[in-house]
Amino acid sequence: MLGNAERLVWGNRELILEGLSVTAQVCVVAFLLALGLGLTACLVRLYVPLLRPVAIGYIEFCRATPIFVQLLWVNYAWPEVFGFPYTVMQAGIVALALQSSGYLAETFRSGIEGLAPGQREAALAVGLTESQAMRRIILPQALLTMAPSIVNQLVVVIKSSTLVSVIAIPDLMYQAMRIVHQWFEPIEVLTSVALIYIALIFAISATARRFAEHLRRRYGLGGET
Repeated sequence: MLGNAERLVWGNRELILEGLSVTAQVCVVAFLLALGLGLTACLVRLYVPLLRPVAIGYIEFCRATPIFVQLLWVNYAWPEVFGFPYTVMQAGIVALALQSSGYLAETFRSGIEGLAPGQREAALAVGLTESQAMRRIILPQALLTMAPSIVNQLVVVIKSSTLVSVIAIPDLMYQAMRIVHQWFEPIEVLTSVALIYIALIFAISATARRFAEHLRRRYGLGGET
């Protein structure tokens, strides 16, 4: 088995690294986009009564639709209806972002609503505007309390990204299956890919936990992530 692993995995390391690079690009861009969309949907739901039904509908749609369906929908339907996305990479990023933004919107909402109302009132009383109070007082504290949930959602994005191979994005899973279909020996290749994902997720979770704990100590907030 070790000989097969060396031949199939190490011998195709460049292909695997290319796939890992694509996976990293898709996950990072999709997650950043999801953060922006989720925060926007949350703030609209909380502070724009006229558009609240639209925000709620968007959030529930994103949360209720399976990622596989969203991938196919964005990749095949959107170009016909909206003329976008232009590439399968863009389609994969948008679909992953849509899925996660719904969950992140609810995470942001619970974090903001979990703060004492007096925080916002005190900020307004000393002359801060609504946007300044949100940016300087509310969001920094809420983000620290929401850090574990945000990291968990990043992990979900990484796991869900394995499905983008179905629309021919050359990610890690896509390249692994190319090797499997070429040699018809899946055990070593897929086991190695599983270990790569485990190591990646563990590293992200550990790094995020240490960073959140550092910020908690720096700003004098108690609790553990």
